[in-house]
Amino acid sequence: MSAVILGWDPSRWTQWNYPAVVEQVAVSGVHLEPWSVRPDVAAGADAWLVLQGTRGPGLLGHGVVHPDPQLPAGGPETSMVRVQVAFDALLPLGDQVPANVLREALPGVMWDTVGQGDPIAPGDEAGLRSLWAEFGPAQGPDPTLPTPGTCPGAAVFRRTVNRYENDPEARRACIAHRGTSCAACGFSFEAAYGEAGTGFIDVHHVVPASQLGGSYQLDPLTDLVPLCANCHAMAHYGLSSPRSVAELRRITASAGYLRGSTVTSDELEAQQIAREILGHD
Repeated sequence: MSAVILGWDPSRWTQWNYPAVVEQVAVSGVHLEPWSVRPDVAAGADAWLVLQGTRGPGLLGHGVVHPDPQLPAGGPETSMVRVQVAFDALLPLGDQVPANVLREALPGVMWDTVGQGDPIAPGDEAGLRSLWAEFGPAQGPDPTLPTPGTCPGAAVFRRTVNRYENDPEARRACIAHRGTSCAACGFSFEAAYGEAGTGFIDVHHVVPASQLGGSYQLDPLTDLVPLCANCHAMAHYGLSSPRSVAELRRITASAGYLRGSTVTSDELEAQQIAREILGHD
């Protein structure tokens, strides 16, 4: 099955701090939560979180099912097995897609009695994605990426980003220290887009968080660097350990790219006047 429903009743299952989880997903993009599901739920299946109990039904979020190597696998004779669900988009309690909207859009789903891993029919899955695209969380900082859960799994790739790169305080400290021009290629969004690009730049963690100990304390002045979207993508592309800024500079230099800044309108006007004086125009 490619998509399943996970029912959650806050009055009966309180093992997680849901408001904190919603905040974590908003900052880091993902939260892993152990979950008991039917044994026929396959790894990689889309998981739709549905609120139950006195406050439900209501659609709360989207995730992806992963096997959990630290939990017993179970077998065909087992009624439930343990997995990890990587939640990548969640709505706060009170903001869930309400029951009347769900029933009107997808009347074939038994919203009041959903279980742990009940399959969603392909036709209903497409409708659910459309519903989530309309009522799901607002787009994050990159509006070119779809809301998680709105595209079929086969059409989506997942990009892992260090949580420090999305930390607003660390980002502000990095930009205050290094500025908003790309440390690798020199591109400035402000120079290219004017007021609309003021203060805009990605920040990149020079050492992957997965290679750091649990007691690691971030120093945004040395651990983070500003990179444009292109250089940030190439820093991570095809590697488990990202390329350094020096490597990016060497790569672009060997390809014939010259670092520089965008020519301003004043500079263009000065060039035009010079051409007119010299009789070249």
